[in-house]
Amino acid sequence: MIRALVGWLDDRLGAAPFLRSALRKAFPDHWSFMLGELAANCFFFILASGTYLAFFFHPSDAHVVYHGPVRSLDGRTMTAAYASILRLSFETQAGLLVRQAHHWCALVFAAAVVTHMSRVFFTGAFRKPRELNWLIGVTMLLLVIADGFTGYSLPGDALSGAGLRIANAVALSIPLVGSWLAFLAFGGPYPTAELTARLFPIHILFIPALLATLIGAHLSILWHQKHTQFPGARQRENNVVGSPLWPTYAVKSGALTLATFGILLLLGGLLEINPVWEYGPYDPWTTASPAQPDWYAGWLEGALRIGPRWAIHIGSHTIGAPFWPGVVLPLALFSVLYAWPFVEAFLTRDRAEHELLQFPWQNPLRVSFGVWALGIGGSLLAAGSDDVQARLLHVSVQSLDWFDRVELIVAPVIAAVVAWSVCRELQSRHAHEKPERVLLYRNREGGYEEG
Repeated sequence: MIRALVGWLDDRLGAAPFLRSALRKAFPDHWSFMLGELAANCFFFILASGTYLAFFFHPSDAHVVYHGPVRSLDGRTMTAAYASILRLSFETQAGLLVRQAHHWCALVFAAAVVTHMSRVFFTGAFRKPRELNWLIGVTMLLLVIADGFTGYSLPGDALSGAGLRIANAVALSIPLVGSWLAFLAFGGPYPTAELTARLFPIHILFIPALLATLIGAHLSILWHQKHTQFPGARQRENNVVGSPLWPTYAVKSGALTLATFGILLLLGGLLEINPVWEYGPYDPWTTASPAQPDWYAGWLEGALRIGPRWAIHIGSHTIGAPFWPGVVLPLALFSVLYAWPFVEAFLTRDRAEHELLQFPWQNPLRVSFGVWALGIGGSLLAAGSDDVQARLLHVSVQSLDWFDRVELIVAPVIAAVVAWSVCRELQSRHAHEKPERVLLYRNREGGYEEG
């Protein structure tokens, strides 16, 4: 069947040489290379489930009176968007299943992207000539966070409404242009009647289109440059050792796709997430407590909760307190991520092209910095749920805030020192072993092999 299909295409497009080469393309067998596939599968699932949900969601902030199966909300005034979410969840065939699976997928999608980028970072897969793909990956991470937040904000419930008010406050805190940006994004003083109608096309059209474009560019560059690979007995700087695209890798990839879809549907059917009917419609004078956002935005929430209360007045302009944790910190973080391939090349004076990866212990500087950055993210994420922790531990939120501020400074540094020490210890062990027992050593062809 495959031969007949290739022959049919070749008769019309002359595609047989390309298809023959493509089907024989080698893909590395190490499991960590499937993390990127997992992220791509989540993107396809989000597109499919989001398309279904879009048929039933009404992106309008017009106020209606709800009458439906949710007894606690019957007769309440709410936005048409929130009412449509309730109908979608309780009166639409498979609506709640798909909505919850869609939400779970957003969480897994962001986790897969972060984990994939961590693998790329700690193994040095971003080094020359793959700096461009690293920049594309960082941009995709930004877009995934933005798409998740816009989708999380669409229902118009009390929790998402409070999150949008925080975003509005962060925008207003930007000096000089903050009020203009807030008016452009929100359409006036929050809450406005245009916001959901603006968020909806951004969430379902513009950001997914940008993501699809970047994924296409990412895969095209990957196809042209070929995969990196871990050093081994046969792996060298000038070859790729692995399974052919057809049939081995295609079957493996297809199995991962089906498993991803199946697990997401199981999560959507068995584990409740974002029960908006319990929060009620958004009112400017009320909010849910304890409350926390999805994890990919939790570190920003934590930064705002424990950030410095600095409001600076310069003439008639004010730099609001949310500006430092809500704008400066994310800008600094992503600027470092964008610049890291070039910073590391400058610090190590390494300008050579690399097809072989490094084991993390071979670069203590990179590992300690990565652990420090992840430690900061983890500390901020923990701080984003301080009200939940205070309720469970029966302590005051203020006490937890001061603990989180100290932890934010101390814990990542300790983790980085430990990571540095572990890497140096592993380097020392390998340096003192006999040559035949060294994990990596040069062979006659100039590559590295496992001992």
